[in-house]
Amino acid sequence: MAKKVAVIGAGVSGLISLKCCVDEGLEPTCFEKTEDIGGLWRFKENVDDGRASIYQSVISNTSKEMSCFSDFPMPEDFPNFLHNSKLLEYFRIFAKKFDLLKYIQFQTTVLSVKKHPDFASSGQWVVVTENNGKEQSAVFDGVMVCNGHHILPHLPLESFPGIQKFKGQYFHSRQYKHPEGFEKKRILVIGIGNSASDIAVELCKKAAQVFVSTRHGSWVMSRISKDGYAWDLVYHTRFKTMLRNAVPRRVVKWMMEKGMNQWFNHENYGLVPQNKYLVKEPVINDDLPSRILYGAIKVKSRVKELTETSAIFEDGTVEENIDIIVFATGYTVSFPFLEDLVKVENNMVSLYKFMFPPQLEKSTLACIGLIQPLGSIFPTVELQARWVTRVFKGLCTLPSERTMMEDIIKRNKKRIDMFGESNSQILQTNYIEYLDELAVEIGVKPNILSLLLKDPKLAVKLYFGPCNSYQYRLVGPGQWNGARNAIFTQKRRILKPLKTRAIKTSSTFPVSFLLKILGLLAVVVAFFSQLQ
Repeated sequence: MAKKVAVIGAGVSGLISLKCCVDEGLEPTCFEKTEDIGGLWRFKENVDDGRASIYQSVISNTSKEMSCFSDFPMPEDFPNFLHNSKLLEYFRIFAKKFDLLKYIQFQTTVLSVKKHPDFASSGQWVVVTENNGKEQSAVFDGVMVCNGHHILPHLPLESFPGIQKFKGQYFHSRQYKHPEGFEKKRILVIGIGNSASDIAVELCKKAAQVFVSTRHGSWVMSRISKDGYAWDLVYHTRFKTMLRNAVPRRVVKWMMEKGMNQWFNHENYGLVPQNKYLVKEPVINDDLPSRILYGAIKVKSRVKELTETSAIFEDGTVEENIDIIVFATGYTVSFPFLEDLVKVENNMVSLYKFMFPPQLEKSTLACIGLIQPLGSIFPTVELQARWVTRVFKGLCTLPSERTMMEDIIKRNKKRIDMFGESNSQILQTNYIEYLDELAVEIGVKPNILSLLLKDPKLAVKLYFGPCNSYQYRLVGPGQWNGARNAIFTQKRRILKPLKTRAIKTSSTFPVSFLLKILGLLAVVVAFFSQLQ
């Protein structure tokens, strides 16, 4: 008899979890609080309690070839970076293709998830839900928590003396939808993350003046990278990851600073990070530097105090006649229906590999998507879901509680060393290393050295090309026959939406391929020389 799994939430993590459950022969039931799929990526004009909220203009920060699910490439005519409506369209196509809607109970809120009385032996959970005022209870063999962490706003008003005297309007960024109604206003945006930057850039087109207040600064990079390709196609390769891991950390950080300042000098723009040697997630924004350049946005230091109409900053400067304050101050991790199973303490999320509570007698509950990788979240949550469903099925096992706690503590120390102690970095992790870590657990990590002998052309693509999700469908459980072809045709899908004007193309000898072959051979020689 198939094991029953409760999936909480029908956003990105919930949809891929449903598919992974079905792929493994499990029997999933998804509980979705709202009337539709999409989660964070489904724009609504109103802000609902208990649901993620985005502004109308949100565009993905990771490109389509790095963001699609591993056995379902996005349509080739889709743009490389997607408006939220286009991304939602992809999720709808995905859900229809794999017939996932039949597993979802819409407008159903999960009230509690508690251990069954015989949990120690069965690992089962009692899930209480509410639909149209009617409560129901059901028993499940496993639970996948997929409702995200962009729901409960972090609004630290106590850190802004004088806010109670401020006569203007103030709100958290989750309340922001579009720039209408902000004409001729003097607006202060608190924060320098992606939402803060997007909102500041959008508002400055209509506002009288926009100020951005940042405590620590941030690196800012464009979506466009070398030769006009998407940044993540260029940055996230196995070769570059190897280089970053091989050279001393000080050199890596120096290289990062030089790379970030190639576009513009961050110090000149008042954006240079306070600790520029931390590997923090950069802001992805194509317009912020130009808006600063022509004065529509002014970067300010931390707010020291607010008065009825003005903001006094840490450096002693004052900006008068502030009409509106937007707090882009992030979110708080909260799962009230789980009681104390998942919590943040001492600047740390106590979950094994960001998924499993280590203290459980049976590993039958996992969080999907409670992570911030330095890359696309979509392949990340897919590999998480693939591993979790195999753990639920008994095909993969977890280590002891002691081993898991040691891993959590070690991982947290490494995270603080690399990303810092800021609350916004609690869920931060490296990208390819984490994907490979999960792939090893599942048994789907490609063996580059072996492929170099069997399929050298593919090996070169895997090592020097973008590390996208197709790589994890080449071998092992869930192998997809179309994975190799998807890797070799990705350039066509990247260029298709760009080449809307017919022009003659010049043919060039593929010298780059020869250089990559020689480079890979050099890596192999170095690898075997270390073994001797």
